[in-house]
Amino acid sequence: MAEANFIPLSVPNFAGREREYVDAAVVSEWVSSGGAKVTEFENAIAGYCGMPRAVAACSGTAGLHLALLCAGVKPGDEVIVPALTFIAAVNPVRYAGAEPVFLGCDDSLCMDPQLLGQFLEGNTERRGGEVYNKNSGRRIAAVMVVHVFGNLADMPALCEIAAKYGLPLIEDATEALGSRFEAGPFAGKMAGTMGDAGVYSFNGNKIITTGAGGMLISNHGDWAQRAKHLSTQAKSDELYFLHDEVGYNYRLSNIPAALGLAQLAQLEGFIGRKKELYERYRDALDGKVGLRLLPFREGTRPNRWFFSLYLTGAYPLGRDALLEKLKEAKIQARPIWALIHEQKPYRQNEAHGLEKAEDYRARIVNLPCSTNLSERDQQRVMETILSQA
Repeated sequence: MAEANFIPLSVPNFAGREREYVDAAVVSEWVSSGGAKVTEFENAIAGYCGMPRAVAACSGTAGLHLALLCAGVKPGDEVIVPALTFIAAVNPVRYAGAEPVFLGCDDSLCMDPQLLGQFLEGNTERRGGEVYNKNSGRRIAAVMVVHVFGNLADMPALCEIAAKYGLPLIEDATEALGSRFEAGPFAGKMAGTMGDAGVYSFNGNKIITTGAGGMLISNHGDWAQRAKHLSTQAKSDELYFLHDEVGYNYRLSNIPAALGLAQLAQLEGFIGRKKELYERYRDALDGKVGLRLLPFREGTRPNRWFFSLYLTGAYPLGRDALLEKLKEAKIQARPIWALIHEQKPYRQNEAHGLEKAEDYRARIVNLPCSTNLSERDQQRVMETILSQA
């Protein structure tokens, strides 16, 4: 039970038909991955995103691992990844036996395409039609971009660079379900649908949740087919339990899928509510006493999953001091992630262009953003922040 007057950072909103759908799944006695709700949820996500097929998984992390395998990433390869992201976006590179190369961000908090172009031009060479890192001698097998906090990366530029070098582009859209371009060459395209594969997450704090779970989509039908095969233990004969390669138990079960169907029906309403909350924060805080509420990319309809408050030098408190003041006021907030190349497992990996990522890491506080956050509680958050100046 939540503490009285406590304002959480981000919690689920179960205001729809979640109980009805979950009860139906239980009554059907299909509670494992064999239930009909898994297929229904896959079809619903595919339809929402305008894609031919979606493949359910037990987590977004599992979906990213499957995407890397479908992209042909092999042990000893390298994958270009952002340094500013959650570590779950990078660990699947190691699951595939490859190594990450870290790049910094632009002002969207997403991978900077200029840095990607500079790295590939200055640090790689072609051998037999493939791209190799001159520093390590390893093959560059793919690029993985993360749409941070629902803010779309510069996909036109990133896709152009990846195509120029013949590199598969994987979209970690785990935080960006529902974000889409509204202008430019990808107008109408959803996050996750512009690269070779995209992955969503339905973790407990995402804009829709199944408690845990993920989904892979791909512009290559054979990738989706292979992902489904790998996620279900690579079983080639259902009756006689024959398996043609090493597979994984990455399946989503029927009850979370039922929950996801009810959540997906409310997604557009959740996105609208996020917009209202974001605009109230912006109107009250942006440009006041050294505060900036980071914007989302122009020409897009973001899902605004998280709201990032940037503390300039004019604000009297630093990041950690403000977090402590909010904690004292029973308000949960959090910093952005520590940069991945600084984490113990990745300290020996190559990293480039980190100045902006380091600055944002040091100065961002993420604010309460639940879709069921009341105006009264949001006002308390804003007053607490402003009262420190």
